[in-house]
Amino acid sequence: MKIVFSEGSGLNDSVYGKCQAPIRMFLEQRGEQFEQQSVLKDLFLMGTSDNYGDMLTTMTAMSGFEPVGENGAYPADGMQEGYRKLLVYDTWKDSFAISAEMIEDSKLMDLKKQPAAFLTGYNRTREMFGAALLGNAIRGNATAQYHGKSFDINAADGVTLFHTAHPPKVAGDNQCNSFKDEFSVDALGKLETAMHLFRGDNDEILDVAPDTIVIPENADLKKAVFAAIGADKDPVTANNAFNYQYGRWTVIVWSYLNQFITAGTKPWLLLDSKYNKTYGGAVWNDRIQLAVRSTIDENTDANVWRGRSRFNATFNDWRAFAAGGIASGNELP
Repeated sequence: MKIVFSEGSGLNDSVYGKCQAPIRMFLEQRGEQFEQQSVLKDLFLMGTSDNYGDMLTTMTAMSGFEPVGENGAYPADGMQEGYRKLLVYDTWKDSFAISAEMIEDSKLMDLKKQPAAFLTGYNRTREMFGAALLGNAIRGNATAQYHGKSFDINAADGVTLFHTAHPPKVAGDNQCNSFKDEFSVDALGKLETAMHLFRGDNDEILDVAPDTIVIPENADLKKAVFAAIGADKDPVTANNAFNYQYGRWTVIVWSYLNQFITAGTKPWLLLDSKYNKTYGGAVWNDRIQLAVRSTIDENTDANVWRGRSRFNATFNDWRAFAAGGIASGNELP
């Protein structure tokens, strides 16, 4: 995790200067530790931007080659722009202060506590924000409320991420990626098949192939998932039938999801991580990386550390995801 540091005047004297380098080092180490544990990079297409906002778009597949005969002209391909969505970057801030007395008395424990809490708070905010977006999408909401602000979480086609009737931009039937079936071996196979049959905005065949299962922290759901994919024999019968789900899935158990989904529910998601990264199903862009500056408060003589960043995330192409255990969804075919 990259942090940009700057400092004001008066910080190089013998009293304040000695705490600057250790705190910087501690902030960087803490950030790297949390980043390694984060699942955001597995659920979102992570990127950067130099703009106030970015227009996210989808494209239909190319029509393909046509037979033109000897000396035939090159046909113009029918590839078209699909739906589009604007992602605007919000500003996020926080600060902490270390008293002059702590610095003078070299209270190392106190000097570490606040930087640790500061960086943990920043990274936890990002993790919780991502979970708030996905959790509200699971609940069928068009927006997510986070710290009093509303964020648009519709897909680019204008309906909720998990919906029973995603409209095509050009041609084809409405499509569903929201299903009510609880998790089971059979439901896993059916939902995977449903994603294989997803079509593009011009009714073209796609290459969606889910490889990741995402669930909240739920003991019964974890048991069912790992029983389904962790045995090389059929987990629901006494016979020796081959279990084709064995060894094929990455499982993400995301405890941050729990506080943003409806209590008592057991939703489960399938994600095609490659499709997500290629076409931008869930998109997260950092406009300004975390910038931390250190100054002296003239009224208190405290060393004040302020952090600022700009980022936002949203959902674009719904086809990267499908959900089971959604009460308002369809039954799996």
